[in-house]
Amino acid sequence: MKQVRSIVDSFNYAIEGLVYATRTQRNMRIHLITSLGILTACFFYKLSKAEILVLSITITLVLFAELINTAIEATVDILTNNFHPLAKIAKNTAAGAVLVTAINAIFIGYIIFWDKLKKLSFQLVNIIKESDTYLVFIVLILICMIILFLKAVIGEGTPLRGGMPSGHASISFAIATMISLIAKNESVILLSFILAIIVAQSRVDSKVHTVWEVIVGAIVGILITVIIFKVFTY
Repeated sequence: MKQVRSIVDSFNYAIEGLVYATRTQRNMRIHLITSLGILTACFFYKLSKAEILVLSITITLVLFAELINTAIEATVDILTNNFHPLAKIAKNTAAGAVLVTAINAIFIGYIIFWDKLKKLSFQLVNIIKESDTYLVFIVLILICMIILFLKAVIGEGTPLRGGMPSGHASISFAIATMISLIAKNESVILLSFILAIIVAQSRVDSKVHTVWEVIVGAIVGILITVIIFKVFTY
């Protein structure tokens, strides 16, 4: 049990680092919003697996470089409070690494999307309309990113525990909503929402979240799911 707790703590610390960088670094917020837009755009175009893989690696490299840049800046600030030429070199070099990955990302994005942007067609939406699996995946990814962003902005709790809004409630109600939009069986729909309510109630009973945090989380999960499904299925 202690080992499991240690693993959970490690994930929590790592996500706290992401939240800190998002909260304090303007460029990190820009990169995250841009990445979110690119991931969403992937579902408007018929990208190959290789193109999706290249985009994923590119986005990861940009975010990785920004995180390393933040860590180096914090380390330099710990070591010295006064101006030092070497401290300036360290910070500038780290920022240069971010710039290189960003330029690379722009170049790759141009190669992958330019021809497709010229052939924009509403027929591409039908590809997503006929693929519930991909739609479920993008809903869950978007909700996780939105929850992390909201927690970073609000600054309450930790990424995996507590704070506004409840991530567990968001995901559980998003799943229940997706089931209600996909399934044709009323009993299955009812049971899915009962399970979502049980998950939300457990967060309140364990005093991890307040009732209000759970309600807001549920609303976020439901709204995001409904909006995405309405956009891509009608």
